[in-house]
Amino acid sequence: MEEKEITQNYLEQSNVDQIDENKENLDKNEIETNQSLENISQESQEESQVADAEKELSEDEQSYREFVDSLPAKWYVLHTFSGYENVAKDNLETVVEKFNLQDRIFDIVIPMEDVVEEKNGKKKLVQRKAMPCYILVKMKYADDLWHNVTRTRGITGFVGPKGRPLALTEDEVVKLRLEKITVDVDLQEGDRVEIIEGALDGMVGQIKSINLETGIASVNVEMFGRETSVDLNLSQLRKINS
Repeated sequence: MEEKEITQNYLEQSNVDQIDENKENLDKNEIETNQSLENISQESQEESQVADAEKELSEDEQSYREFVDSLPAKWYVLHTFSGYENVAKDNLETVVEKFNLQDRIFDIVIPMEDVVEEKNGKKKLVQRKAMPCYILVKMKYADDLWHNVTRTRGITGFVGPKGRPLALTEDEVVKLRLEKITVDVDLQEGDRVEIIEGALDGMVGQIKSINLETGIASVNVEMFGRETSVDLNLSQLRKINS
């Protein structure tokens, strides 16, 4: 009888211990579940913050793009190493292609001029760089272009106050003939004209052909004992009335 009571007590204590263990496991599982839910909630919150940040960044990028698009394209002067004008021009064109800057940088020009040179007793018309150590660039400039331009091989920097970009004025653009300008002149093929500007200033010739779209006329000029055809801007010509 006593043995039976001992067995019964043992079974009851085992059941109690099992119940306590189950309860402990349930409490532990509940804690882990709550912790998992907190982690999920935290991760979800972090993901939401990242998404909001990306959205905000996207809005900033869009706003900056709209700002850049609204900028007018202007001409700027870049300084180059001596004799590196062509190298600088070629390398900057490569940069434009590499970084897809076609909508920011539109034209790169090495200013040239016609001059009369005499060699071995003979004169000839030749082209030379009008602004050695400089190239001219038409672009929509903003600070994000600074490194792309100034780190280009052959270029030492912008021309402007303390090396900061300073766009050319409209008068300077016209003087350098960087843009096509409309000239209201009454000129046509066969007209005799006087050249009023440039290396051939004062010479007289006859218009061979005119391109009104480019504002360029091909003029036959008697030079160095023979007739030579030269291309001139219409603004450089004045009609000689018969």
